[in-house]
Amino acid sequence: MAAPSEAAKRRPFGTRLLTDPGRLFQHNAWDNVEWSEEQEANARSKVQENSSQLLPQDKQEEYEVNANRYWDDFYKIHENGFFKDRHWLFTEFPELAPNRNPNQNEVSGYKCSYKEETNNEEPGSCENGHCSLETRAESQLNLIKSMSEFCTEETATQKHSELNQSDGDYPGSSATYRILEVGCGAGNTVFPILQTNNDPGLFVYCCDFSTIAVDLVQTNAEYDSSRCFAFVHDLCNDQSPFPMPEESLDIVILIFVLSAILPEKMQCIVNRLSRLLKPGGMILLRDYGRYDLAQLRFKKGQCLSDNFYVRGDGTRVYFFTQDELDDLFTTAGLEKIQNLVDRRLQVNRGKQMTMYRVWIQCKYCKPVSPQL
Repeated sequence: MAAPSEAAKRRPFGTRLLTDPGRLFQHNAWDNVEWSEEQEANARSKVQENSSQLLPQDKQEEYEVNANRYWDDFYKIHENGFFKDRHWLFTEFPELAPNRNPNQNEVSGYKCSYKEETNNEEPGSCENGHCSLETRAESQLNLIKSMSEFCTEETATQKHSELNQSDGDYPGSSATYRILEVGCGAGNTVFPILQTNNDPGLFVYCCDFSTIAVDLVQTNAEYDSSRCFAFVHDLCNDQSPFPMPEESLDIVILIFVLSAILPEKMQCIVNRLSRLLKPGGMILLRDYGRYDLAQLRFKKGQCLSDNFYVRGDGTRVYFFTQDELDDLFTTAGLEKIQNLVDRRLQVNRGKQMTMYRVWIQCKYCKPVSPQL
């Protein structure tokens, strides 16, 4: 399939394609679609328009207090049929794949020695933070191969010591590689990981504050309590305990989760999650970017605060910038490995619609040595 024309890229958001409606087309997408100044201006204008009327404070408080009920209702209606399994995870986040660096079970700290490349003149580099799917995948695989050079005997000894000093018996305490997915929903991330990654040392935790969602995970035929532990958890409640001790996780996954939380509470949540990471552990995030099609589709009266909206079903969503996410993670003491914008043009040939999506993908790691 050829790339879209310049004229196609300049079409307004969500406009219909003028093609023969009698023909059958498939859904296609293009990575790294640059926006024109006109598109940027149109997007800003649309956001100003749909955020000019804020919901009354009492309604905003109602959505916060009853947030878990709205998500319970969501999963009662959709069960596990709304989201598709995210098999793309292993391209975007090779850290989750079974063929990760073989030394990674002993040494997770090497990742923090890497910093995102800024030289845009190198072949295959990311220009202005926008990378194609293929370029990112190749870069990540090369990164995994090269990072082992940073491993030291001292770091390996430190990691071995940490494992021997684990805090008693807890789910997954004997595992050598632990992953937590926050906001697991019906398990569309957890189960692809369990199906794809047969590492005997792997243990996956997953949580959601919707009891309906956790029930869907636990009753799934693929749920294996010897490799996975699903639990109900309210991230916004500081007193809500995690089943694992601090500094016990290699990976924390946040896929379209942080955006559902009240913006004022985001920093506290990132701080809590960062304390769960081992030195060298990583947070992997993918979430909504500013001016995504979903933001532009909101109507007046659905805005709660700047770039924060409520959907018709009562669930809420925030649209990030790269700098906002960088501030959240670095304030929590994490170091940037990746922070990029993924702009895509999706074309639904059946409905003859063009859709401009904006997502942000991040990787931040906990330093092996305490920051001064």
